[in-house]
Order: sequence, then C-alpha cells, then structure tokens
Amino acid sequence: MGCLDGPVGARALYPIGRGRDHRGPRATVPPSTPRGPLIPRASDPTIRAVPDHRARFLRRYAVATVVYNLAVIVWGAFVRATGSGAGCGDHWPMCNGEVLPVPRSLAMFIEFTHRVTSGISLVAVAALLVLAFRWAPKGHPVRRGAVFSGALIVSEALLGAGLVLFRLVAGNTSMTRAWFGAAHLVNTFALVAALTLTAWWAHGHRRLDARARPGLAALYATALVATLAVAVTGSIAALGDTLFPARSFAEGYAQDFSAGAHLLLRLRIWHPVVAVAASVALLAGAVAGYLVTRRPATRWLGVALVGVVVVQLGLGLANVFLLAPVALQLGHLLVADLLWVTLVLLAASALERAPDAAA
Repeated sequence: MGCLDGPVGARALYPIGRGRDHRGPRATVPPSTPRGPLIPRASDPTIRAVPDHRARFLRRYAVATVVYNLAVIVWGAFVRATGSGAGCGDHWPMCNGEVLPVPRSLAMFIEFTHRVTSGISLVAVAALLVLAFRWAPKGHPVRRGAVFSGALIVSEALLGAGLVLFRLVAGNTSMTRAWFGAAHLVNTFALVAALTLTAWWAHGHRRLDARARPGLAALYATALVATLAVAVTGSIAALGDTLFPARSFAEGYAQDFSAGAHLLLRLRIWHPVVAVAASVALLAGAVAGYLVTRRPATRWLGVALVGVVVVQLGLGLANVFLLAPVALQLGHLLVADLLWVTLVLLAASALERAPDAAA
C-alpha cells in the first residue's frame, strides 16, 4: 500500500485526529471546535492533523473494493473458459426462473456463483459512493471517482445481462458474441480504472492535471488505449481458444492462417502483435514518468509496470505453447488486470497536480 501514500502523506489531508501520530504527540480537537469535513481540499495548506478512523476505513474500503472486483473479473473469465455461461439458462437476474436455486449441475453452480459475487460487487460500489458523498466535501476527486465507479458498475451489470439474455454464451460462435464481449471487457477495465483512482484519491493524492504536462498526458493516453487494444484482442483470442481448442501447437498455428478457419481464429494472431507494440508504449511511459516528474512514487510504479509487463509477456508465450489451459488463462487475465491498475496509478502519479497548482 506504500504506493498509495500521498506526496505529503495522507495525514496532511484529513482534519480529524484519530489518535497518536507515530512521530509526535496525540492530536486532539478541542470540544468547542466544530468537526470539519473528513477529506478537505488538497490545496488547503493549513491542514496538519492525522486522519481519524473514518478516513482510515474509507482508504481501506476503497482498496478492498478494487481487490474484490478483480476477483469477480477472474471468476467471470472462469465462467467463459468452462462454458458455464448458460448455466442459469437465458434468465436474468434469476437463475432458471428461481431467485435462490439449488444448483443441479456444475455449470449452474459456476454461473450462479458469478451472479452472486457480481451482485455483491454492485452493493460494494454503491456503498463506496455513499461513503464518498458522506465523508468527502463537495468538489473532492474522491466523489468524482465514486460517481464514475457507480455508473460503470451499472453498465457492467447491463452488459453482463445482455450476454445472457441474447444467448451470447456457452457454445455461441457468432462474432456478435465476440464484439459484445469486447465491449463488456472495455467497460470492466474502465470500472477498474475508476475504482483505482477513487482509492488513490482517498489516500490523499491530488486531482490530475493533464494540461500541465501535455506530452506526458498524451503518452499515457496512448499507453492506456494500447492496453485496451491488447485486452480486446486477448478476449477474442481466449474466446477462440475456448470454442475451437487445438490439439497441438502446430494445429493451432495452422488454424490462425487457414482461409477456411472461423474468423475468431484468424483474428487470434493479432493479439501477440498488438501486445508487443503496446509493450513499447508501456515501457516508454514507465521511463518518461520518472524522468519528467522525478517523483519517488512515479519511479517505483514505473519499475513495477516494467516487471508486470515482463511477466505478462512470459505468460502470453506460455499460453501459446501450452494451448491455453484454463488455469493459465485465468493467471494471464489476472496479471493483465494488475498491469492495468499499475498503469493507471503510474499515470495518476505522474500527472498529479502540483501542490501550488491545486485548486
């Protein structure tokens, strides 16, 4: 969690004392002093008190919401990889017409579990939105991040429902399923980005200021779009691997270049090409961020991004040569999510508004 500590420390952004500071005496608020907002504007130079228990809870809860949603995403990929998407039939939100069904098959259990965990995710994000508006003052970026997270979790649920209601699951091999699934994935990544930024701002960081460093902002925008392109091509490749499994590497290679092969298979070859190209943008962002800002947090996030990129490329190669076993697919997706989170944090750190520019 060290990378989420603000440049001036989260303690400098919360006016309510919570106890003894590790570097000084206990901070107190006189009984006659009215309690101020939990998260005041980062530009206020007079704030020096330590955070209270509510501030600490909000920070931890925001991070926990990110982690939980990553787990839900991986389980969703498990639903697709095991062909369990039709486990509850074409009913939504009920499962085979039942609110609390008794699973009668493994596919039904897997799909219903995903729906339950997704519902909990919706409640968790809604709670984050409520906490942000109760404890953060008007205009604070935590509120904005929570609003975007709330909107995106709703669209996430609707896109997931569409996959079920339009029967774009299980053995459906249409390109409609591929593009619908790609849109679902883009929305998922946007949701993770919004939740990540909400957690970042909850830790006392200032809002972004892309206009102060337009060149760096353009570089990170390119890296983010490139990463989304990798994710989309990866989802298409994974769907092709699931629907048309190859028995050997040679057979899979022949499928990629066969004129008679399904379009999902012929598009699969673009995933490694886009991944290598995106890696260049990611590495450039990792180096440029620190060279421009000289911020320690940006440096360490850049190092972390390079490490995650290397691991992800290795997992991608293993997927190709081992014919994409389910466990490896899930690991590949999880690392992709971690790469996305790291990139979002790196961009937020590099583009964070300077203290004297915050308003």
